[in-house]
Amino acid sequence: MGKFVITKRVNDEYQFNLKAGNGEIILTSQGYKSKSGCTNGISSVRVNSQIDSQFERKIAVNNSYYFLLKAGNGEPIGKSQMYSTKQSMEKGIDSVKENAPNAETIDETI
Repeated sequence: MGKFVITKRVNDEYQFNLKAGNGEIILTSQGYKSKSGCTNGISSVRVNSQIDSQFERKIAVNNSYYFLLKAGNGEPIGKSQMYSTKQSMEKGIDSVKENAPNAETIDETI
């Protein structure tokens, strides 16, 4: 089962990573000024990860594949790692869809 892990960045912003059951990071959030903003972001991932059109599939300048998960307002709420193939990127999207809805939240800032 996946998990959301809340951490604090060097600049004191909060962020979360969604990790798959094997511990691999499959989605990383933007920075948030407050912990409540970060937890709201997690809630948004839970909802929007179930809507395929909220995933924006992209190709980086080095021809790696990645995706952004967007909120209902169109703003990005998470970014994937880089993938070498389109197929592996699609597997990453499937993993987010599978793990996000019921992932536990672990707060490592406490």
